[in-house]
Amino acid sequence: MLNPDLKLNAKLFDKDVDQQPIRKGFGEGLVLAADANKQVIGICADLTESTHMLAFRKKYPERFLEMGVAEQNLAAAASGMAAMGKIPFITSYAMFSPGRNWEQIRTTIAYNNQPVKIAGSHAGISVGPDGGTHQAIEDIAILRVIPRMVVISPCDANEARKATIAAAKTVSPTYIRLAREKTPVITTDDTPFEIGKAQIFFAPPEKKYAKGERGTKYDAAIIATGALLHKALAVAQDLSSKGKSVAVMNLATIKPLDEEAVIRLAHDAGAIVTVEEHQIHGGMGSAVAECLAANHPVPIEFIGVKDLFGQSGKPDELVEHYGMGEMHIRETVQKVMVRK
Repeated sequence: MLNPDLKLNAKLFDKDVDQQPIRKGFGEGLVLAADANKQVIGICADLTESTHMLAFRKKYPERFLEMGVAEQNLAAAASGMAAMGKIPFITSYAMFSPGRNWEQIRTTIAYNNQPVKIAGSHAGISVGPDGGTHQAIEDIAILRVIPRMVVISPCDANEARKATIAAAKTVSPTYIRLAREKTPVITTDDTPFEIGKAQIFFAPPEKKYAKGERGTKYDAAIIATGALLHKALAVAQDLSSKGKSVAVMNLATIKPLDEEAVIRLAHDAGAIVTVEEHQIHGGMGSAVAECLAANHPVPIEFIGVKDLFGQSGKPDELVEHYGMGEMHIRETVQKVMVRK
């Protein structure tokens, strides 16, 4: 069942569930962050409408800077402004920032420990027709490896808004990963959010054992991040109706990893499936595997892109083609149960 303490969207399993682009939440959150702090500024690389920085530009034109198609300069200029006391939010397509300007992010922002916030829009293969050159499916890997960098992957527009507001209050360089397409709204305005904290969104009834028997609380657990969380929840609900107990964790903050929560879930479930719209090498699943290998090894399977580039196509078709749809998640959960 959905965790009642988190006040999630009661209609998230309905066919007509409200859907919004995750990037929309970033745009809303940036305006609210700027309302609260006059040091918040916005810098864009010629994509204000696509990245939803347009509302900020309209409300605070004196605090907005257009860099044009110059992503390396975007990062370097933001670092300088942060050194002067500003809280810069920089945005472009994720393939260009952090993709094209990774070295400037590493050296001018993270190495100098400047609180620049990087919003990478249009991440994942669900960008669709833009094709493999524009589908950032390596961005989690290249950002989480940088010291001091915080990496956040919101599951919906509401969480993206909260993540943006929260990031503006920190002194850490931060990456916020944003999807392009409309996705189901899972959380509500009342759902709590905290950077660095994972949450159990779906907690089915615990397994029952005969007297003297011992076992895990759940048959398995899914740890999901970003836009694919809704598919993971749908699979867990379906398996629950069939008598299988599968918990689902929303891992919105990939770095710093909530190791305590991940280890506890692995202990309770005895088997883990990670789900992300990203390469399985170096992504969220790798972070989870690193943690569990050192602290509580259990069978683990990975849903994500398996060492391939993206391609042009409809978003839903691409998700299925690369093995990240509900059918693939369900089959993988059943596979990891056997390995327990």
